[in-house]
Amino acid sequence: MQNPGARPQIVVFGDLERALYRLGNWHAIEAVADIRFYHQHLEGADLLAAAEQADALVLVRDRTPLDAATIARLPKLRFVVFTGSRNATLDLAALAERSIPVSHTDWGPSKESTTELTWALILAASRQLAEYSTLVHEGHWRFPRPQSLPGVLYGEVLGLVGLGEIGRRVASVGKALGMEILTWSPNMSAERAAAHGAHSVSLETLLARAKVVSLHLVPSASTRQLINAERLAQMRPDSLLVNTSRSALVDMPALADALRRGSIGMAALDVFDQEPLPADDPLRDTPRLLMTPHLGFVVEPVFERFAQGVVTGLEAWLASLT
Repeated sequence: MQNPGARPQIVVFGDLERALYRLGNWHAIEAVADIRFYHQHLEGADLLAAAEQADALVLVRDRTPLDAATIARLPKLRFVVFTGSRNATLDLAALAERSIPVSHTDWGPSKESTTELTWALILAASRQLAEYSTLVHEGHWRFPRPQSLPGVLYGEVLGLVGLGEIGRRVASVGKALGMEILTWSPNMSAERAAAHGAHSVSLETLLARAKVVSLHLVPSASTRQLINAERLAQMRPDSLLVNTSRSALVDMPALADALRRGSIGMAALDVFDQEPLPADDPLRDTPRLLMTPHLGFVVEPVFERFAQGVVTGLEAWLASLT
């Protein structure tokens, strides 16, 4: 029970970018409540210690797991707001059992942002931009020994595993670059694929033919670790695997093994099984792997929407207390 006259305690988790306060107008909230921001990743006892006195929690995306066991140990909790419209690590049923209201923000141009990052990774990997940038920074101009030069995507095959809102946007760019577009998903039809300039094929055909394989599915029981050792072995030896969707779609140890053995050409990843990626994770030392720290939705316009939505939700909740 809230003590009469006590100021509500609001705790913000997962704002790694330190953007929510900068982009939102928190003045009205600060006038009546106390706010604490935790920018680092917290789990377990550290998470409970930070949240145990919270009346309201703000969660940036699904970076901070809030399961039923954790919720049960937060006796003061009365409100939760998260950014975006979907949170896979938040136990909504446990909150509903305690009649704790939940709010969320809209997305802003996150699908457009993820599409752009997908193509940034495809182009950077296929043109070896990271390697050439390092070469110039180190005072060189060309590599001292002969090596394979970058290829050209024109005339190549782009394989899209999933053709939803992001996959369709990725396909339109591939078509503009002169690529043939193949697609597969568990419920794909020839008509749906053709409507977006793609050809529906089996997953085996897509993997065997595509120079670039880009993943755009939400994981399900049938698609978790879809790209496993067996399917990696079906890919072209010069292929590029790109994942800006969910790490659960890929067997990460199998991918690292395939890259070390050279059975596929390259991979570019924006999502990982554990985030932030541990300092000793084997992926950090895996060759022919381009990595970005989950930047698909991390752009100023999206975080502006996040900040505005969080502030609006908190203001409405605080108003309901009076």
